[in-house]
Amino acid sequence: MEKRERHFVLVHGACHGAWCWYKVATLLRSAGHRVTALDLAAAGANGKRLDELNSISDYYEPLIEFMTSLVTGEKVILVAHSLGGVSVSVAMERFPQKISVAVFVAALMPGPDLNLPTVIQELHQRSPGASMDTQYTFDRGPNNPPTSVIFGPEYLAAMLYQLSPPEDLMLATMLMRPINGENLLKKITVTKEKYGTIRRVYIVCDKDNVLEEDFQRWMIKNNLTDEVKVILGSDHMPMFCKPLELCAYLQEIVESYS
Repeated sequence: MEKRERHFVLVHGACHGAWCWYKVATLLRSAGHRVTALDLAAAGANGKRLDELNSISDYYEPLIEFMTSLVTGEKVILVAHSLGGVSVSVAMERFPQKISVAVFVAALMPGPDLNLPTVIQELHQRSPGASMDTQYTFDRGPNNPPTSVIFGPEYLAAMLYQLSPPEDLMLATMLMRPINGENLLKKITVTKEKYGTIRRVYIVCDKDNVLEEDFQRWMIKNNLTDEVKVILGSDHMPMFCKPLELCAYLQEIVESYS
């Protein structure tokens, strides 16, 4: 029986861009699938500057525009990494009829009963003061959240890429772009009636130093998914560290849920 082509939409995390999916996108396309790896606003090769973004909705606007452009009846598989889980959650609420399954890969996963500020607060409580050479800009003063955050090379090496190939770490140090730290504290609203109708799978990375395994499982416990998979021996960047395993899981998921 011939396999049907599926359409994967890959959404990157903080300070990264569509470029971080190059290995997984290649594998999925080689397997006969369509792949769209998006740059969110002021990220990757997107032409906007950070100071042009006035809200978190401006940041995920490229994903909303893409979902709006899908023809009636077309359904995609949304794959979120890290902070990309916030953008994907918003898209799930806006376009439940256009998504067959949402996959959260070591990603933030707010839900109807788990708001984003609570998720961020829990994360900070579990990993205080581990910012290393991450650079912060406080345009609104030191008593307000940072207006700009960008990961430094040492932070990337120790916290995100510690098990990934060194050439991918080097690539990341060349392509980092800042994000707006204020936006991380903004509440988004998702409902059981829309977001809650879409099947969700969480892929846990057990050697993640940023979103540690127990934190990933805390989110899952407080926002139950249809299934949980684990990539053993993966840091925060499974698309670099364990691309074959990640791709295999994505293909398993699409066969089961779409």
